[in-house]
Amino acid sequence: MESIAKKVKTLTKKFETNDPFEIAKALGIEVVYEELGKTLGYYSRHFRIKVIHINQNASEKCKVFICAHELGHAVCHPDANTPFLKKHTFFSTDRIEEEANFFAVNLLFSSANACVTVGEAVKQYGIPKQLVLSNLAKIF
Repeated sequence: MESIAKKVKTLTKKFETNDPFEIAKALGIEVVYEELGKTLGYYSRHFRIKVIHINQNASEKCKVFICAHELGHAVCHPDANTPFLKKHTFFSTDRIEEEANFFAVNLLFSSANACVTVGEAVKQYGIPKQLVLSNLAKIF
C-alpha cells in the first residue's frame, strides 16, 4: 500500500490538486456519466482510450468518491478488467478493489490545505464511513 500512497503523493504534487476529476483530465482519462443501474462505476480501457464510467444517478458527493476509486484502478491496475474477472473467472478481485479504495481515501484525504476529520470526509466526499475507518491506520 506504500507504493499507492507514493503514487497519490506524486499525482497531487504534479497536478497541484487532489480533485480526481482534474487529475483524470490531466492524465487524458475520459469521464462519462451513464445509466448503470445498481453499478456505481467502473474503469475501462479500449486500446489506448481510458474511460471512467460513473453512474449518472449517484449523488454529487458520491460521484467524487467513485471517480477517485476508478482513478485508482486507472493508475494502479490499468490492465485489470475487474468486471470481466468477476463475471467469468474465479479470480478474486478483493485485493484490487481494496487498493482502489485505499487510493481513493488517500487521494481525498491528501488535501494539503485542510485537516479533515472522518465526519467531514464522509460528509464532504461521500466516502463510506466504514471505508474511512478501515483505511485510517494504513494512511497514517
